[in-house]
Amino acid sequence: MTEQQKPPVEPGFPNDADAPGAGPGDAHRLETARQADYPLEHELKAGDDAARREGDERQARMAGKGGKAPVGGSATGGWERDVLEKVLMATLREQRAARRWKIFFRFLGLGILALILLAVFDFKGDGLTSTSGRHTAMVSLEGEIAAGTPASAESINASLQAAFADTNAAGVILKINSPGGSPVQAGIINDEIHRLRTLYPNKPFYVVVEEICASGGYYVAAAADKIYVDKASIVGSIGVLMDGFGFTGLMDKIGVERRLYTSGANKGMLDPFSPQVPRQKVYAETMLKEIHQQFINVVKEGRGDRLKSDPELFSGLFWSGERAVQLGLADGVGSADYVARDLFKAEDIVDYTVKENIAERVAKRFGAAMGSAAMKTMLMGTSIQPMR
Repeated sequence: MTEQQKPPVEPGFPNDADAPGAGPGDAHRLETARQADYPLEHELKAGDDAARREGDERQARMAGKGGKAPVGGSATGGWERDVLEKVLMATLREQRAARRWKIFFRFLGLGILALILLAVFDFKGDGLTSTSGRHTAMVSLEGEIAAGTPASAESINASLQAAFADTNAAGVILKINSPGGSPVQAGIINDEIHRLRTLYPNKPFYVVVEEICASGGYYVAAAADKIYVDKASIVGSIGVLMDGFGFTGLMDKIGVERRLYTSGANKGMLDPFSPQVPRQKVYAETMLKEIHQQFINVVKEGRGDRLKSDPELFSGLFWSGERAVQLGLADGVGSADYVARDLFKAEDIVDYTVKENIAERVAKRFGAAMGSAAMKTMLMGTSIQPMR
Protein backbone atom coordinates (compact mmCIF):
# COMPACT_ATOMS: atom_id res chain seq x y z
CA MET A 1 0.00 0.00 0.00
CA THR A 2 1.52 3.33 -1.03
CA GLU A 3 1.70 6.30 1.10
CA GLN A 4 -1.18 7.94 -0.71
CA GLN A 5 -3.45 4.92 -0.11
CA LYS A 6 -2.77 4.80 3.62
CA PRO A 7 -5.53 6.39 5.71
CA PRO A 8 -4.60 9.50 7.59
CA VAL A 9 -3.79 9.06 11.20
CA GLU A 10 -5.91 11.10 13.51
CA PRO A 11 -4.12 13.02 16.17
CA GLY A 12 -3.80 11.16 19.39
CA PHE A 13 -3.86 7.66 17.76
CA PRO A 14 -0.51 5.91 17.06
CA ASN A 15 0.02 4.42 13.62
CA ASP A 16 1.81 1.29 14.76
CA ALA A 17 1.29 -1.04 17.65
CA ASP A 18 5.03 -1.06 18.29
CA ALA A 19 5.16 2.66 18.56
CA PRO A 20 6.51 4.00 21.80
CA GLY A 21 3.87 4.27 24.44
CA ALA A 22 1.31 1.98 22.63
CA GLY A 23 -0.62 -0.41 24.86
CA PRO A 24 -3.14 -3.30 24.40
CA GLY A 25 -6.04 -0.93 23.94
CA ASP A 26 -4.19 0.83 21.19
CA ALA A 27 -3.71 -2.52 19.32
CA HIS A 28 -7.45 -3.31 19.53
CA ARG A 29 -8.33 0.10 18.18
CA LEU A 30 -5.89 -0.45 15.33
CA GLU A 31 -7.51 -3.79 14.29
CA THR A 32 -11.00 -2.27 14.42
CA ALA A 33 -9.84 0.58 12.27
CA ARG A 34 -8.44 -1.82 9.67
CA GLN A 35 -11.74 -3.77 9.51
CA ALA A 36 -13.71 -0.61 9.11
CA ASP A 37 -11.40 0.59 6.38
CA TYR A 38 -11.66 -2.76 4.43
CA PRO A 39 -15.21 -4.17 4.95
CA LEU A 40 -15.29 -6.29 1.76
CA GLU A 41 -12.42 -8.47 2.92
CA HIS A 42 -14.23 -9.09 6.20
CA GLU A 43 -17.51 -10.00 4.49
CA LEU A 44 -15.81 -12.40 2.11
CA LYS A 45 -14.15 -14.13 5.00
CA ALA A 46 -17.46 -14.39 6.88
CA GLY A 47 -19.19 -15.80 3.77
CA ASP A 48 -16.45 -18.41 3.35
CA ASP A 49 -16.82 -19.43 6.97
CA ALA A 50 -20.63 -19.77 6.61
CA ALA A 51 -20.31 -21.79 3.39
CA ARG A 52 -17.78 -24.04 5.06
CA ARG A 53 -20.04 -24.63 8.03
CA GLU A 54 -23.04 -25.31 5.72
CA GLY A 55 -21.04 -27.83 3.71
CA ASP A 56 -19.90 -29.57 6.87
CA GLU A 57 -23.49 -29.75 8.16
CA ARG A 58 -24.79 -31.10 4.82
CA GLN A 59 -22.10 -33.79 4.74
CA ALA A 60 -22.90 -34.69 8.33
CA ARG A 61 -26.62 -35.04 7.53
CA MET A 62 -25.91 -37.16 4.47
CA ALA A 63 -23.59 -39.35 6.52
CA GLY A 64 -26.30 -39.76 9.19
CA LYS A 65 -24.39 -37.87 11.81
CA GLY A 66 -27.17 -35.51 12.66
CA GLY A 67 -26.05 -32.33 11.02
CA LYS A 68 -26.64 -30.23 14.11
CA ALA A 69 -25.35 -26.76 13.58
CA PRO A 70 -22.89 -25.51 16.13
CA VAL A 71 -23.95 -22.90 18.59
CA GLY A 72 -23.83 -19.50 16.99
CA GLY A 73 -23.54 -21.11 13.53
CA SER A 74 -25.62 -20.34 10.43
CA ALA A 75 -29.33 -21.50 10.32
CA THR A 76 -29.22 -21.89 6.56
CA GLY A 77 -28.98 -25.69 6.69
CA GLY A 78 -31.90 -25.92 9.16
CA TRP A 79 -34.51 -24.09 7.08
CA GLU A 80 -33.41 -25.86 3.92
CA ARG A 81 -33.99 -29.17 5.68
CA ASP A 82 -37.44 -28.04 6.86
CA VAL A 83 -38.44 -26.95 3.36
CA LEU A 84 -37.21 -30.21 1.89
CA GLU A 85 -39.13 -32.24 4.46
CA LYS A 86 -42.33 -30.28 3.77
CA VAL A 87 -41.97 -30.82 0.01
CA LEU A 88 -41.39 -34.54 0.49
CA MET A 89 -44.35 -34.88 2.84
CA ALA A 90 -46.63 -32.98 0.45
CA THR A 91 -45.53 -35.22 -2.41
CA LEU A 92 -46.16 -38.31 -0.30
CA ARG A 93 -49.65 -37.10 0.62
CA GLU A 94 -50.46 -36.44 -3.04
CA GLN A 95 -49.30 -39.92 -3.99
CA ARG A 96 -51.40 -41.49 -1.26
CA ALA A 97 -54.47 -39.49 -2.32
CA ALA A 98 -53.92 -40.43 -5.96
CA ARG A 99 -53.59 -44.09 -4.96
CA ARG A 100 -56.84 -43.96 -2.97
CA TRP A 101 -58.75 -42.35 -5.85
CA LYS A 102 -57.30 -44.90 -8.24
CA ILE A 103 -58.53 -47.75 -6.04
CA PHE A 104 -61.93 -46.06 -5.70
CA PHE A 105 -62.40 -45.71 -9.44
CA ARG A 106 -61.33 -49.32 -9.99
CA PHE A 107 -63.97 -50.56 -7.58
CA LEU A 108 -66.52 -48.23 -9.18
CA GLY A 109 -65.69 -49.63 -12.62
CA LEU A 110 -66.02 -53.19 -11.35
CA GLY A 111 -69.42 -52.33 -9.85
CA ILE A 112 -70.67 -50.85 -13.11
CA LEU A 113 -69.37 -53.88 -15.02
CA ALA A 114 -71.19 -56.20 -12.60
CA LEU A 115 -74.46 -54.29 -13.11
CA ILE A 116 -74.05 -54.52 -16.89
CA LEU A 117 -73.44 -58.26 -16.69
CA LEU A 118 -76.51 -58.71 -14.50
CA ALA A 119 -78.61 -56.74 -16.99
CA VAL A 120 -77.22 -58.47 -20.10
CA PHE A 121 -77.17 -62.07 -18.98
CA ASP A 122 -80.30 -63.79 -17.73
CA PHE A 123 -79.08 -65.90 -14.82
CA LYS A 124 -82.60 -67.12 -14.06
CA GLY A 125 -82.72 -69.26 -17.17
CA ASP A 126 -85.35 -69.37 -19.89
CA GLY A 127 -88.22 -70.50 -17.69
CA LEU A 128 -88.36 -73.98 -19.22
CA THR A 129 -87.29 -75.83 -16.08
CA SER A 130 -89.83 -77.29 -13.73
CA THR A 131 -90.51 -75.45 -10.49
CA SER A 132 -91.01 -77.11 -7.14
CA GLY A 133 -94.39 -77.13 -5.44
CA ARG A 134 -97.90 -76.82 -6.72
CA HIS A 135 -98.56 -73.37 -8.16
CA THR A 136 -100.42 -71.35 -10.80
CA ALA A 137 -98.50 -70.58 -13.98
CA MET A 138 -98.96 -67.11 -15.44
CA VAL A 139 -97.97 -65.48 -18.74
CA SER A 140 -98.33 -61.74 -19.35
CA LEU A 141 -99.32 -60.27 -22.71
CA GLU A 142 -98.61 -56.53 -22.51
CA GLY A 143 -98.85 -53.86 -25.20
CA GLU A 144 -99.26 -54.06 -28.95
CA ILE A 145 -99.31 -57.51 -30.50
CA ALA A 146 -96.72 -57.32 -33.24
CA ALA A 147 -93.61 -59.08 -34.47
CA GLY A 148 -90.42 -58.08 -32.69
CA THR A 149 -92.21 -56.92 -29.52
CA PRO A 150 -92.58 -58.60 -26.10
CA ALA A 151 -96.16 -59.42 -27.17
CA SER A 152 -95.12 -61.17 -30.37
CA ALA A 153 -96.35 -64.67 -31.15
CA GLU A 154 -92.81 -65.99 -30.73
CA SER A 155 -92.46 -64.70 -27.17
CA ILE A 156 -95.99 -65.49 -25.97
CA ASN A 157 -96.04 -69.00 -27.46
CA ALA A 158 -92.68 -69.87 -25.88
CA SER A 159 -93.96 -68.68 -22.50
CA LEU A 160 -97.21 -70.65 -22.83
CA GLN A 161 -95.37 -73.80 -23.82
CA ALA A 162 -93.20 -73.60 -20.70
CA ALA A 163 -96.23 -72.93 -18.48
CA PHE A 164 -98.26 -75.86 -19.84
CA ALA A 165 -95.28 -78.24 -19.73
CA ASP A 166 -94.67 -77.75 -16.00
CA THR A 167 -96.25 -80.69 -14.20
CA ASN A 168 -96.48 -78.68 -10.98
CA ALA A 169 -98.68 -76.03 -12.57
CA ALA A 170 -102.29 -76.49 -11.48
CA GLY A 171 -103.49 -74.20 -14.26
CA VAL A 172 -102.34 -71.47 -16.63
CA ILE A 173 -103.39 -67.81 -16.61
CA LEU A 174 -102.81 -65.50 -19.59
CA LYS A 175 -102.95 -61.97 -18.23
CA ILE A 176 -103.82 -59.58 -21.08
CA ASN A 177 -103.45 -55.82 -21.19
CA SER A 178 -103.41 -55.04 -24.92
CA PRO A 179 -105.27 -52.80 -27.39
CA GLY A 180 -104.67 -55.31 -30.16
CA GLY A 181 -102.30 -55.34 -33.08
CA SER A 182 -101.45 -57.66 -35.92
CA PRO A 183 -104.20 -60.14 -36.80
CA VAL A 184 -101.51 -62.50 -38.06
CA GLN A 185 -99.62 -62.53 -34.74
CA ALA A 186 -102.87 -62.82 -32.78
CA GLY A 187 -103.98 -65.71 -34.98
CA ILE A 188 -100.70 -67.57 -34.43
CA ILE A 189 -101.09 -67.24 -30.65
CA ASN A 190 -104.74 -68.38 -30.86
CA ASP A 191 -103.77 -71.46 -32.84
CA GLU A 192 -100.98 -72.35 -30.38
CA ILE A 193 -103.39 -72.07 -27.44
CA HIS A 194 -105.75 -74.54 -29.09
CA ARG A 195 -102.85 -76.92 -29.70
CA LEU A 196 -101.65 -76.72 -26.09
CA ARG A 197 -105.15 -77.22 -24.72
CA THR A 198 -105.46 -80.38 -26.81
CA LEU A 199 -102.02 -81.54 -25.68
CA TYR A 200 -102.79 -80.86 -21.99
CA PRO A 201 -106.56 -81.43 -21.71
CA ASN A 202 -106.56 -81.62 -17.90
CA LYS A 203 -104.83 -78.29 -17.35
CA PRO A 204 -107.29 -75.35 -17.27
CA PHE A 205 -106.42 -72.19 -19.17
CA TYR A 206 -108.03 -68.89 -18.16
CA VAL A 207 -107.56 -65.33 -19.42
CA VAL A 208 -107.55 -62.45 -16.95
CA VAL A 209 -108.06 -58.96 -18.40
CA GLU A 210 -106.59 -55.94 -16.66
CA GLU A 211 -107.01 -52.53 -18.34
CA ILE A 212 -107.91 -53.43 -21.91
CA CYS A 213 -108.47 -56.47 -24.10
CA ALA A 214 -109.56 -55.19 -27.49
CA SER A 215 -109.32 -56.23 -31.13
CA GLY A 216 -106.32 -58.59 -31.49
CA GLY A 217 -106.14 -58.91 -27.71
CA TYR A 218 -109.64 -60.38 -27.64
CA TYR A 219 -108.76 -62.49 -30.69
CA VAL A 220 -106.23 -64.23 -28.40
CA ALA A 221 -108.53 -64.31 -25.36
CA ALA A 222 -111.29 -66.10 -27.27
CA ALA A 223 -109.23 -69.32 -27.17
CA ALA A 224 -109.38 -69.57 -23.36
CA ASP A 225 -111.60 -71.83 -21.28
CA LYS A 226 -112.85 -68.78 -19.39
CA ILE A 227 -112.28 -65.02 -19.43
CA TYR A 228 -112.28 -62.92 -16.26
CA VAL A 229 -112.28 -59.12 -16.30
CA ASP A 230 -112.46 -56.14 -14.01
CA LYS A 231 -115.80 -54.38 -14.07
CA ALA A 232 -114.10 -51.30 -15.57
CA SER A 233 -111.95 -53.13 -18.12
CA ILE A 234 -112.32 -52.29 -21.84
CA VAL A 235 -113.34 -55.38 -23.82
CA GLY A 236 -114.38 -55.95 -27.41
CA SER A 237 -113.66 -53.98 -30.58
CA ILE A 238 -114.20 -57.06 -32.72
CA GLY A 239 -113.39 -55.64 -36.11
CA VAL A 240 -110.64 -54.87 -38.62
CA LEU A 241 -109.42 -51.54 -39.92
CA MET A 242 -107.10 -50.15 -42.58
CA ASP A 243 -106.32 -46.44 -42.26
CA GLY A 244 -104.45 -43.78 -44.17
CA PHE A 245 -104.63 -40.20 -45.47
CA GLY A 246 -105.45 -38.45 -48.74
CA PHE A 247 -103.64 -35.24 -49.71
CA THR A 248 -104.82 -34.76 -53.28
CA GLY A 249 -107.01 -31.73 -52.48
CA LEU A 250 -104.21 -30.00 -50.60
CA MET A 251 -101.77 -30.75 -53.40
CA ASP A 252 -104.10 -29.15 -55.95
CA LYS A 253 -104.30 -25.99 -53.84
CA ILE A 254 -100.55 -25.56 -53.44
CA GLY A 255 -99.71 -26.73 -56.97
CA VAL A 256 -97.93 -30.00 -56.21
CA GLU A 257 -98.02 -32.74 -58.84
CA ARG A 258 -97.72 -36.41 -57.88
CA ARG A 259 -95.54 -38.47 -60.22
CA LEU A 260 -95.88 -42.19 -59.49
CA TYR A 261 -94.72 -44.86 -61.93
CA THR A 262 -95.66 -48.53 -61.39
CA SER A 263 -95.36 -51.75 -63.34
CA GLY A 264 -98.77 -52.96 -62.21
CA ALA A 265 -102.18 -51.32 -62.38
CA ASN A 266 -102.74 -51.71 -58.62
CA LYS A 267 -99.17 -51.31 -57.37
CA GLY A 268 -99.86 -47.76 -56.20
CA MET A 269 -103.00 -48.77 -54.36
CA LEU A 270 -103.69 -46.75 -51.16
CA ASP A 271 -101.04 -44.18 -52.09
CA PRO A 272 -102.00 -41.09 -50.01
CA PHE A 273 -100.82 -38.66 -52.71
CA SER A 274 -102.84 -40.20 -55.55
CA PRO A 275 -106.61 -40.01 -56.19
CA GLN A 276 -108.63 -42.91 -54.81
CA VAL A 277 -109.63 -45.48 -57.42
CA PRO A 278 -113.18 -46.88 -56.84
CA ARG A 279 -112.34 -50.48 -57.73
CA GLN A 280 -109.32 -50.42 -55.44
CA LYS A 281 -111.50 -49.13 -52.62
CA VAL A 282 -113.97 -52.00 -53.20
CA TYR A 283 -111.12 -54.49 -53.18
CA ALA A 284 -109.76 -53.16 -49.86
CA GLU A 285 -113.20 -53.30 -48.26
CA THR A 286 -113.71 -56.87 -49.48
CA MET A 287 -110.38 -57.94 -47.97
CA LEU A 288 -111.26 -56.30 -44.64
CA LYS A 289 -114.62 -58.09 -44.58
CA GLU A 290 -112.86 -61.39 -45.14
CA ILE A 291 -110.47 -60.83 -42.22
CA HIS A 292 -113.36 -59.57 -40.09
CA GLN A 293 -115.27 -62.78 -40.76
CA GLN A 294 -112.25 -64.79 -39.69
CA PHE A 295 -112.26 -62.84 -36.43
CA ILE A 296 -115.98 -63.47 -35.92
CA ASN A 297 -115.54 -67.19 -36.52
CA VAL A 298 -112.73 -67.37 -33.96
CA VAL A 299 -114.86 -65.60 -31.34
CA LYS A 300 -117.90 -67.78 -32.00
CA GLU A 301 -115.81 -70.92 -31.85
CA GLY A 302 -114.20 -69.90 -28.58
CA ARG A 303 -117.28 -68.51 -26.79
CA GLY A 304 -119.97 -70.72 -28.30
CA ASP A 305 -123.40 -70.47 -26.71
CA ARG A 306 -122.19 -68.02 -24.09
CA LEU A 307 -122.46 -65.19 -26.64
CA LYS A 308 -125.68 -63.20 -26.48
CA SER A 309 -127.56 -62.20 -29.62
CA ASP A 310 -126.75 -58.54 -30.19
CA PRO A 311 -126.45 -56.81 -33.59
CA GLU A 312 -123.64 -54.62 -32.29
CA LEU A 313 -121.56 -57.49 -30.97
CA PHE A 314 -119.25 -57.67 -34.01
CA SER A 315 -119.57 -54.06 -35.13
CA GLY A 316 -116.26 -52.93 -33.63
CA LEU A 317 -117.77 -51.45 -30.47
CA PHE A 318 -116.12 -52.02 -27.12
CA TRP A 319 -117.69 -52.31 -23.69
CA SER A 320 -116.87 -52.19 -20.02
CA GLY A 321 -115.95 -55.42 -18.29
CA GLU A 322 -119.33 -55.55 -16.55
CA ARG A 323 -121.20 -55.16 -19.85
CA ALA A 324 -118.88 -57.70 -21.51
CA VAL A 325 -120.01 -60.29 -18.95
CA GLN A 326 -123.66 -59.55 -19.80
CA LEU A 327 -122.94 -59.96 -23.54
CA GLY A 328 -121.14 -63.25 -23.01
CA LEU A 329 -117.76 -61.89 -24.03
CA ALA A 330 -116.47 -62.64 -20.52
CA ASP A 331 -117.37 -65.15 -17.83
CA GLY A 332 -117.08 -63.09 -14.68
CA VAL A 333 -115.30 -60.43 -12.68
CA GLY A 334 -112.05 -61.48 -11.06
CA SER A 335 -108.32 -60.94 -10.84
CA ALA A 336 -105.35 -63.26 -11.29
CA ASP A 337 -105.13 -63.76 -7.53
CA TYR A 338 -108.80 -64.70 -7.43
CA VAL A 339 -108.40 -67.29 -10.18
CA ALA A 340 -105.28 -68.79 -8.61
CA ARG A 341 -106.60 -68.87 -5.05
CA ASP A 342 -110.30 -69.70 -5.51
CA LEU A 343 -110.51 -71.51 -8.83
CA PHE A 344 -107.18 -73.29 -9.30
CA LYS A 345 -106.65 -73.74 -5.53
CA ALA A 346 -102.97 -72.89 -6.04
CA GLU A 347 -102.33 -69.51 -4.49
CA ASP A 348 -98.64 -69.28 -5.43
CA ILE A 349 -98.26 -67.64 -8.85
CA VAL A 350 -95.14 -68.21 -10.97
CA ASP A 351 -94.51 -65.91 -13.94
CA TYR A 352 -93.40 -67.79 -17.06
CA THR A 353 -93.24 -64.75 -19.33
CA VAL A 354 -90.11 -64.80 -21.47
CA LYS A 355 -88.39 -61.45 -21.02
CA GLU A 356 -85.96 -60.16 -23.58
CA ASN A 357 -82.64 -59.10 -22.07
CA ILE A 358 -80.38 -56.26 -23.16
CA ALA A 359 -78.04 -58.57 -25.08
CA GLU A 360 -80.88 -59.78 -27.28
CA ARG A 361 -82.08 -56.25 -27.92
CA VAL A 362 -78.59 -55.11 -28.87
CA ALA A 363 -78.14 -58.15 -31.11
CA LYS A 364 -81.44 -57.49 -32.90
CA ARG A 365 -80.66 -53.83 -33.44
CA PHE A 366 -77.14 -54.65 -34.60
CA GLY A 367 -78.51 -57.26 -37.00
CA ALA A 368 -81.07 -54.81 -38.38
CA ALA A 369 -78.40 -52.15 -38.83
CA MET A 370 -76.09 -54.58 -40.59
CA GLY A 371 -78.91 -55.71 -42.89
CA SER A 372 -79.79 -52.14 -43.76
CA ALA A 373 -76.15 -51.31 -44.47
CA ALA A 374 -75.78 -54.39 -46.67
CA MET A 375 -78.91 -53.46 -48.63
CA LYS A 376 -77.63 -49.92 -49.20
CA THR A 377 -74.29 -51.29 -50.36
CA MET A 378 -76.02 -53.58 -52.86
CA LEU A 379 -78.20 -50.77 -54.17
CA MET A 380 -75.19 -48.53 -54.74
CA GLY A 381 -74.00 -50.92 -57.44
CA THR A 382 -77.14 -50.65 -59.56
CA SER A 383 -78.98 -47.80 -61.24
CA ILE A 384 -82.45 -49.31 -60.61
CA GLN A 385 -84.14 -47.84 -57.56
CA PRO A 386 -85.93 -50.18 -55.12
CA MET A 387 -89.67 -50.54 -55.78
CA ARG A 388 -92.39 -50.28 -53.15
